[in-house]
Amino acid sequence: MSSLMASLLALQEGTPRNPTIILVIYVVAFIGIMWFVIIAPQRRIQRKHQEMIGAVKKGDEVMTEGGILGTVVHLGDDRLTLKTGENTRVTVARAKIARVMSADTGAQA
Repeated sequence: MSSLMASLLALQEGTPRNPTIILVIYVVAFIGIMWFVIIAPQRRIQRKHQEMIGAVKKGDEVMTEGGILGTVVHLGDDRLTLKTGENTRVTVARAKIARVMSADTGAQA
């Protein structure tokens, strides 16, 4: 057992290390891990949300981030007009649509 420890110490003393290179390796590894854990999934979610918003059409039932449910009656470039009741219409930003519930696809998240 002591010969194993002695050989490990000899290897450790015999290999000079540059602390700057080790620091760079740690930083690159940290950035890579953060990319795969946080940034890439968030981009995927944003892309799916953009596709969902782009596919909204007149007559779709939608839910806003605030929880308002309504049927799309008018489409603009960045706004939608929703019919929420008998005589109630609400204009909302397209980006604030949380869910589209159309009759042909069921509920989409």
